[in-house]
Parts: sequence; C-alpha cells; structure tokens
Amino acid sequence: MAEAYPDLKANQNFMQLQAQLKELEDRIESARRYYNAVVRDLNTAIEQFPSNMVASRFDFAQKDFFELKAPEVEREPIKVSF
Repeated sequence: MAEAYPDLKANQNFMQLQAQLKELEDRIESARRYYNAVVRDLNTAIEQFPSNMVASRFDFAQKDFFELKAPEVEREPIKVSF
C-alpha cells in the first residue's frame, strides 16, 4: 500500500530561494570580473602612446582592481536564517 505524502510547497520555495541566491552570487562575480577587465584596459591605455598624452593632459590616474580584503572570511557561505 502506497502512502500519499502531501506536496510540500515550503520545499519548492526553499529550492527557489537557493537558485536565486546562486544567481545573485554569479551576477556579483560577473560584475567583479567585468570591473577588473575595464580597469585593466584603462590602466593599459594610460600607459600606451598616444593615449598616454591625453591621459597625462587630463590627469587620468590608474585605478585599483577590486580585491577582497579578507578572502578567507568573505568567501564563506552567507548564513541565511528563517
């Protein structure tokens, strides 16, 4: 005899929340990579001729890459409580 278990909506909502959190983390990582690529291109352009002439004229300065201050702490999974 097979038992009929109720359809758990809470489980589906939790799975949806997990998927949204993963998507958000992926978007943040993508934005960080994009920012660092743009900073790399800017820093390269500031150093190369002839764009370095314009950069020095308008006081363009090299920018720092986005880096985590404490990677071992900031890369830990975020604790979500209900």
